[in-house]
Parts: sequence; structure tokens; C-alpha cells
Amino acid sequence: MKLATLTPKHFLWKVDEKVATITLNRPDRKNPLTFDSYEELRNTFRSLGEAEDVDAVVLTGSHENFSSGGDVHDIIGPLTRMDMKGLLRFTRLTGDLVKAIRGCPQPVIAAVDGICVGAGAILAMASDIRIGTKRSKTAFLFTRVGLAGCDMGACAILPRIIGQGRAAELLFTGRSMGGEEAERWGFFNRLLEPDRLQQGARELADALAAGPNFAHMMTKTQLDQEWAMGLDQAIESEAQAQALCMQTGDFERAYRAFVAKTKPVFEGD
Repeated sequence: MKLATLTPKHFLWKVDEKVATITLNRPDRKNPLTFDSYEELRNTFRSLGEAEDVDAVVLTGSHENFSSGGDVHDIIGPLTRMDMKGLLRFTRLTGDLVKAIRGCPQPVIAAVDGICVGAGAILAMASDIRIGTKRSKTAFLFTRVGLAGCDMGACAILPRIIGQGRAAELLFTGRSMGGEEAERWGFFNRLLEPDRLQQGARELADALAAGPNFAHMMTKTQLDQEWAMGLDQAIESEAQAQALCMQTGDFERAYRAFVAKTKPVFEGD
């Protein structure tokens, strides 16, 4: 399946040199999410599993902000009038988006500037790698609107990124975490100047898209699956995964390049 011609209605989409860029683009409200954008994002990430022309993904926002989370007018208001079936339908949809991000085989890089709160913070959290700026402000502010901090997998994923105590503080208080603190706590892999953020994310995506792509897919799969494994099971699972990788053409190409003292050119098979 080729995804370069995809034309989503609720965010910007571009595929260039095996890198897909998803840009949340409602700058007048700092790029919030709506019922429709949740669904379209979920479907897009699911389709990446069949994509032949995408080997890495950059997820970002427009006009110096990442995302302000669920739109107050388009989502929060209607939720106050829904019955339990409707509410569960919505909360399961939002969780499905996180599962789709984690389940797509490509590495996902979140490029975060400015506001990154609520469901926006969740999207960054669900990504494989996060690059931020000093002026970014990240907050899991669910308790500040009367909801629990356990939203869209936050209680499972966030402690694994920054630790249980730090995650508990953010999820209980809903306070904002600045860029330098987010990097110090391990939420951001690195910080870049705002005018370098998109280029830096793209450079990393290009490097990952260059392969070995099958091995990257196996790495992402194991990072997720081993959460629920004991050590013996994890070691056995990795043994099987690595044996599969040893059957790929990229493994042989890397060996030949090493012998020839050249840089390997991976082809993803």
C-alpha cells in the first residue's frame, strides 16, 4: 500500500523519501483534537502497518505549538451530555489511537514545541522518541478538569519513561513540565532550538528510515511486548526475534560492508 497520496481532512500529511510527517494544524486553538481527528489519526497509524513507502514517522504541530489536547468546545462540551455507552465509545477510541501508534511498525518521532498538554501530551508520550524545545510546556492535566490521570494508557506508559514517582506527581497534579525539566526527567530525548526542531526531527527520521527497517520493526515490537514478560521469557523472545533478523538480506549486507570497510546500504528485506 502506498500512502503518499493519502489526503486526510483533519491534519497535514506528507511523505517524502520514506518519511511521513503528520502535522496537527489548527493553530487558532493551538492544534486541538476533535472526535473526527482522533478517528482519522487512529486509522492513519493503523494503515502504516501496510505502508510500502513509509519507514519512519514525524508527529508534530503547526505554528510553534504541538497540541492543546481535546478541543473544549468540540469534545469536552459534548462529553458532558453523553450517556455511558457514548462515553465508553469515545474513551476506547482515544485509547485505540495510542494502540495504533504503538502498534505501527515504523519508529514514531514526536517533535514538540510550545503547548503539549492533555491528549497532546499523550500523543507525545505514545511516540517512540521525543524531541523538544526549552520553551515547550507539557502537562497531563486531566485532574484539573475533574478527570483521573489514568487516560489513554498514561499510567502504564509514562512511569516507564520517567519513573513511577515522577509520573505520579504529573498525573496527580496536572502541573506543567518545562522543556529542560522534561529532558532531565527523560521525557524528551533531547532539546533543540525552536528553529532547529523540525530539521532535527527530520534528520533523525531520515537516519532511521535508511534502515535496517525489519530490525527496527522487531525492536519496536519487543520494546512493547516485553513489558508483560519475565526475564526468561524476554530473553527467549529476543532470541527468536534476533534469529529472524539474521535471515534478512540487511544482515548479510551489513556483514559484507564491514568486510569491505564501507557503510552498509540497507534495503529493508
